[in-house]
Parts: sequence; structure tokens; C-alpha cells
Amino acid sequence: MSNPATIYEVASRAGVSISTVSLAINHPARVSAKTRTLVLAAADELGFVPKERAIARAKAGVGRIAMVAPFSSYPSFAERMAGAMEALGDDGTQFVVFDHEDIATSDSPLLDTLPVRGHVDGLIIMGIPLQDAAAERLATRLPTVLVDQKHPLLSSVWVDDLGGGQLVGARLLAGGHRRVVFVRETETSFLDDSPAQQRVDGLRSVMGDDAVREITISRTPSAGREVIAEYWGDGADWRPTAVFAHRDLVALSVLGAAREAGLHVPGDVSIIGYDDDDSAAALDLSTVANPLRESGREAIRLLREMIAHPDAAPTQVELPLMFRARGSSGPAPQS
Repeated sequence: MSNPATIYEVASRAGVSISTVSLAINHPARVSAKTRTLVLAAADELGFVPKERAIARAKAGVGRIAMVAPFSSYPSFAERMAGAMEALGDDGTQFVVFDHEDIATSDSPLLDTLPVRGHVDGLIIMGIPLQDAAAERLATRLPTVLVDQKHPLLSSVWVDDLGGGQLVGARLLAGGHRRVVFVRETETSFLDDSPAQQRVDGLRSVMGDDAVREITISRTPSAGREVIAEYWGDGADWRPTAVFAHRDLVALSVLGAAREAGLHVPGDVSIIGYDDDDSAAALDLSTVANPLRESGREAIRLLREMIAHPDAAPTQVELPLMFRARGSSGPAPQS
């Protein structure tokens, strides 16, 4: 068996100092993207893992798994994490959580370097788009499960967001709705098929392009007023009978703004969200029930299988969605 690569060999291959290698791996945000790419490419070519972690892995792993998600930006990921912690139980495995600032951010030094650091046995990535280079590194160096995203090289737990949009479209059509506005928040994701995009595509596939309009609003608690001003304000020439928001908190913002403007919900307009978080149930919001907690439990199950059988092929698990009818939606108003 050949001797493991050293940090000196990585530095030589990348053409940088050993201190730069250490920074690129342990504090990736402190080096440029170009330097980080050079160092990680050299580490991948040489199969480099920090010495003390290579020894721990050779014995029985380090007894630690990590989860990365935009917890502070999207509360639904806390529910997924709760499911993961339930499944993890008390077997002594350490659970490390990293908060990724925003689901719409494509550049992630953390995801680039975690596979090289060697300080976790497995990784769960929730809702964060992956560049192919990062996915390839994860696939070869660290057991990884994606939640709310898919990549052919990695195992994943996902829902059919296109189908979720179709569920809403079918419900609205059955209720006589022919004018619907889809509300989404500003995002800068490099992916063309973000969950929000898949949901509106599903809605359009059922209702037709002419029946659906879209509005992008700011990410503030009162942003629902932007929807009311656009479609119920002075001079509005197209008035929807229903609003479908890409997540529950957005729908609830629109619901509050509609009532503030004197609109009756659902008599004047039906409002529907997505996820079925606790706030939706408490405020009687119709929504698409997303099995958030179950996705976290399933991710832990898959990750344990991957750690036990690292050469197994990636597994894709689809969880079902369900329309949850509550008091914020009903038949279209009679014109």
C-alpha cells in the first residue's frame, strides 16, 4: 500500500505554500476561488486527507456526520433537521450542523472543502444547488445524501415539485378558477429548475399559460402587499381569483395583506401555500403538504447505508405530496 500524500506534496502540486493549503482546506473563505480550486484539484489528484483524520478513518471513522442547509433563511429546513435527529437517536454519533446563508447561492467553499478535510464520516446537504465539480468530489470522497435536490452521482431524498404544482392546478381548475398568480421570492440560483420554478411549471401544465401570471416579491414579512398593489390596486387590468405562493410564509404574507385591503378570503380570492409548516395549520392556510420531517429521517437512513457500503450505487427516494384543503381556498368567485 502506498504512503498517503502529505500536505507538502499538495502544496508542491498546486504551486502554493503549505500555509495556503491549510487555509484553503480549513478556512476556504479566506483564499480566492482560483487558489481554492488549485489546492482542491491537487488534493483530489493525490487523494490527500489530513494525517490525523486519515488514521481515525482507517480505524473506524471519526463518529461524526454533518448537515448543511439554509436554516436561517428557510424555516422548513429546521423541520427536516428535526426528523434527522429523531432518526439518529442516541447511538453516540456527533451531529454537526452548518448554516448555509441562502439556498439561492451557488458558490459554496464549505461544500468544496468538506470532503477533503476528513473530519466527518458522512454529509447531508439540504436544498443547496451543487456544481458538478463539487458533486464529483463528494461522490468519490465522502458519503453524501442530498435532500430537496438531485444529482445523478449522489443519493437523494426528494419530492416531485412539478407534481406539487399540478396538484394545485387541478384543485383550482375543479373550483372554477381560470386566473391565478404565482408568487415567488427573489432568488439568484444558477439552476433553471429550482423548486419554485418546478412548482409554477406544474401549475402552468395543468391550467395553461394564459391562466397563470407570476410576480416576484422581496423577502420581507410585509412583501404580500406588493401582490395586492399589483393586482388589486388602481389601474390593475387583470384580477386573479387565486394566489399560489411557493412557500407558506409567502402565502401568509399575501393573506394578511389581502385582509388588510378589505378582500375576503376565500370569497374574493383563494390563497394557497406550499410545505404545510406549523404556521399554515395554525392560520388555516390551504397548502401542499411536504413530508419535511420524514425527509430528514430518510436521509439519515440512506447515509447510514452509504457509510456501511461505500461502493453501493446512488439511491433515489421520492416522497409523496398531498394537497391540504383549509379555509383559505374555495370556489372561484362568480363574476
